[in-house]
Amino acid sequence: MKRWRSTLPTFAIRLAGLTGRLLSALAAVAALVALFLVLIVLTDGAGSGLGAWIPTLGVGTVAALWRSRRRARAARLVPFLPVAVAAALTASVCVPTAPAARQYPSALPFVATQHWSLATGSRVAVYHYPPAGPGPRHPVPLVYLNGGPVRGISLLDHRFLQLLARQGYDVYAYEQAGGGRSDLLPMDQYTISRSVRDLAAFTDRLGRGRADILGFSAGAVVLTRALADPGVAARVHRAIIADPGPADGPTTRITGHKGRESARGLAPAPTGPRSTHVPRYAVGFGLMRLGLLTPHTGLIGQAEGDNAFTAADLGSDTASAYCARDAHRIPVEDTAQNFSFSPAASLRVQQTVKESPSIAPRLRQSRTPAMLMIAECSSQIRQWATAILAGDPAIQRTQYMPGVGHHIWNGLDDNNDRAAAVITAFLQDKPAPLPNSPTRDEIPAFLRDHE
Repeated sequence: MKRWRSTLPTFAIRLAGLTGRLLSALAAVAALVALFLVLIVLTDGAGSGLGAWIPTLGVGTVAALWRSRRRARAARLVPFLPVAVAAALTASVCVPTAPAARQYPSALPFVATQHWSLATGSRVAVYHYPPAGPGPRHPVPLVYLNGGPVRGISLLDHRFLQLLARQGYDVYAYEQAGGGRSDLLPMDQYTISRSVRDLAAFTDRLGRGRADILGFSAGAVVLTRALADPGVAARVHRAIIADPGPADGPTTRITGHKGRESARGLAPAPTGPRSTHVPRYAVGFGLMRLGLLTPHTGLIGQAEGDNAFTAADLGSDTASAYCARDAHRIPVEDTAQNFSFSPAASLRVQQTVKESPSIAPRLRQSRTPAMLMIAECSSQIRQWATAILAGDPAIQRTQYMPGVGHHIWNGLDDNNDRAAAVITAFLQDKPAPLPNSPTRDEIPAFLRDHE
């Protein structure tokens, strides 16, 4: 018994010493990883991260050499252990796991993918749904601008475009440069102004005179800015602005409330692989989203980032496009084979919107007949839409869409039919299926009542 008691203090001392050495090693690893992340930011990920990894390894090696100088020969390698661990952890951020050359989505089985070279230099993927069904054909082509900003058109959207075609509309859609099957641009060419010029060039390439334009989300921003440019607006017959994002710098700085409760935080987590479970893309996309890496970052090339990003990486963003009541029946919007999103190019376009001056003075000169669609459970800040309503005197009607979130045509219940009825009534200049609400005079009450 006495012998056991005498060994207890020795064991405790050894355990305390081992714990202290372990904590010291973990602290060294954490310090080197932190240094690596700081250098990633300072070098903007130069050389796929090697511009940060090599100095980090050098600092760690020098520190290990200094700590080992007074140790016995057998223990001199111990300080290098944290350096090796940190080197392995940070090296995982420097090693690509997705192809560096762009891998475009496979062809769709139900519509041909055309590629049009525009006068701006963009080469975009184009989809054409000719008018179908027994009803009358509408002579003015209808062009769809999808959200993103730089994203492929989802299968859910394709089904809605087919519905419009079955009602006699000659429907064209194109994926904006860098999105979906469209060719990439150099990163510094992704701007909101370029998107507007591409729209003008697309309508010219269409060669059908003025076109009706349906713009959704980020596509609605492109359309709104087109209406504020007389040269581009002259190509637009009628404009439908569906649940827009902020259209200029001052609007991006507006704080306010969103629509009624969305399914964000209520819906089951999306399934499927995530690039953000890989250290390289978790660090790269995370730092880009925080604004600590530029879209031009040398850490992850544009094509590699596009190839790596998956639908599951959007997380709760998808759920936020649906009403809370639909949280447990959110439809599958796309397939892994068709999904495409460019995180860096999208951030770059959003930056140029934030940096742009107010378009309000030019928008007040708009004369193109327009309609604004607002979703009941929209995840967009209400002032983004009401600023357009207040600023564009040519908006003839506003349609507040009950029972839907940001993704207005979502395939649930009769939502697609109701959205199509609103759109076709406006395009044919027929009475609106829903009340014209809110009007410009009703904006203060609409915002006050948190509609």
